[in-house]
Amino acid sequence: MAEGNYSTVTEFVLAGLTEKPELQLPLFLLFLGFYVITVVGNLGMVILIGLSSHLHTPMYYFLASLSFIDLCQSTIITPKMLVNFVTEKNIISYPECIAQFYVFCVFVIAECHMLAAMAYDHYVAICNPLLYKVSMSSQICTWMVLSVYGMGLIGATSHTVCILRLSFCKADVINHYFCDLYPVLGLSCSSIFINEVVGLCFCAFNIVVPSLIIFCSYIFIIASILHIHSTEGRSKAFSTCSSHIAALALFYGSTTFMYLQPPSVRSMDQGKVSSVFYTIIVPMLNPLIYSLRNKDVKFALIKLLVKKSILF
Repeated sequence: MAEGNYSTVTEFVLAGLTEKPELQLPLFLLFLGFYVITVVGNLGMVILIGLSSHLHTPMYYFLASLSFIDLCQSTIITPKMLVNFVTEKNIISYPECIAQFYVFCVFVIAECHMLAAMAYDHYVAICNPLLYKVSMSSQICTWMVLSVYGMGLIGATSHTVCILRLSFCKADVINHYFCDLYPVLGLSCSSIFINEVVGLCFCAFNIVVPSLIIFCSYIFIIASILHIHSTEGRSKAFSTCSSHIAALALFYGSTTFMYLQPPSVRSMDQGKVSSVFYTIIVPMLNPLIYSLRNKDVKFALIKLLVKKSILF
């Protein structure tokens, strides 16, 4: 069959996370709970930051953007995953699969660069506090956020255009719980060499470059913290940094395992487990990690709740 946009496969079947019937209901309840926490946590952060005027600073501007990204990323993946636990066959049409992949790709790439932007913001705030208002002006922050989404759109468009040139002519079962890059490529009856080269280049750029920015930022942040004379101050700063670093390691570690392995050693079953971390676990944990011990967020929440209780 000639290569091109034509595809004899009009729909795919998502294999899901597991085929064991006894695990379907427990996993459905578990991931439903994860999704509810993700929606409440991230949507709550966006609303809280939007309504609280004293949180209208660059740090919380980036945090609201991260929460929006996590909410969208989780929503494009988890509901379809939940369907797989309660139906015999989780069918997704070819256009829906391409659309799911495109939107997911936009937000996962955007998250990579948003985390780097947040790390840079922390670096400027801690290491150059006197220049913070100049270095992180509203105009600069807006351009940074637009650049983050621009990276996501460029990467997603490149991957999707490369997929649309492929033909799918026999196999229709995607060994995954959503339409991810390599599981979809594995079903193609066309040559996927160009797709793998483009995928490797873009994945390397979108993972390695933000990782280097984050690593360098935190090296300077830790060096500044070591100059703090107060033991209590150092302990508090290290505690905050350690939780952020743990979240970053979880996200970048799982994405690296999924996308930067050579094809000869790549395992789809292991990839599914790895994908759970950056598609479900990290979006759920981010609002907790970045705000749970934040006094400003707690104060804003209490103030908002008190204001609402007075109104009612």
